Amino acid sequence: MSKVHAAITAVHGYVPDYVLTNQELETMVDTNDEWITSRTGIKERRILKGEGLATSDMAVPAVTELLRKRGIGAEEIDLIIFCTTTPDMIFPATANLLAHKIGAKNAWGFDLQAACSGFVYGLTTGAQFIESGKHKKVLVVGGDKMSAIINYQDRATCIIFGDGCGAVLLEPNEEGNGVIDSILKSDGSGSQYLNLKAGGSLKPASHETVDAKEHFAYQEGQAVFKFAVTNMADVAHEVMERNHLTGDDIAWLVPHQANKRIIDATANRTGISSDKVIVNIERYGNTTNGTIPLCLWEWESKFKKGDNLILAAFGGGFTWGSVYLKWAY
Repeated sequence: MSKVHAAITAVHGYVPDYVLTNQELETMVDTNDEWITSRTGIKERRILKGEGLATSDMAVPAVTELLRKRGIGAEEIDLIIFCTTTPDMIFPATANLLAHKIGAKNAWGFDLQAACSGFVYGLTTGAQFIESGKHKKVLVVGGDKMSAIINYQDRATCIIFGDGCGAVLLEPNEEGNGVIDSILKSDGSGSQYLNLKAGGSLKPASHETVDAKEHFAYQEGQAVFKFAVTNMADVAHEVMERNHLTGDDIAWLVPHQANKRIIDATANRTGISSDKVIVNIERYGNTTNGTIPLCLWEWESKFKKGDNLILAAFGGGFTWGSVYLKWAY
């Protein structure tokens, strides 16, 4: 009997309508289009506007369309893994709120928090439930409303982040396609460079934490860049080397969209030519958990069955990882 892999059988994404351009940011903070573009590769990002709208509200249209494309009902979903840094609430889990909103009444679920690496962590986790035979249909969602935790007077963060959400469906595959291998890593010593200081059990919300703007994302850009540019590239190279793959064997590199220079460094380290690197950072910025599934959604029509894909991400805390998968349709 052939080994069961967890294959992506459907993908869809959603980005809000409102476009926040570099030009508009120039009116909010001391920056300019040339500076942002040259350092990050970002031209614009999407922002979820509207009273009472949260991360799960971007997941609903993404998942609804995914299910329509796959031709299944929400009640067929066994498990929802919601990868997010901006849950609707600390509890209950956004996965459970999503299940209720879409009518996935037979699914259990949980949130996975690994900053920008969350989706590759979640994909690997979801794959285990398929490979074990425990579940047949696992929904892995990656999405963030980063605008909810961004200080638009902080040039270090407000130019980078945007809102968006993507989702994939994992199902058993015996043809050799699906998630083949992954390497996931973390290093908590990096927490001082990229974090959200208040709102957790360490520093509960108070007048002082609000006044000190400690409920916004904090980043020391140079330290994060230095760590990310090496580690995201190295882990992608490591998973390829472990599976005896060269750049020529890879159809597509799907990198986390944090910074164009980090993406380029990853492509160079893996020997994957630039025409095979998926980049949409100029339009969406860094949507944290949303970047990789949004890339898969936008490039879906270009993928061919059996294509080798390398996914790679790096996130705050620090977290990083890479997944090698074969496209299944």
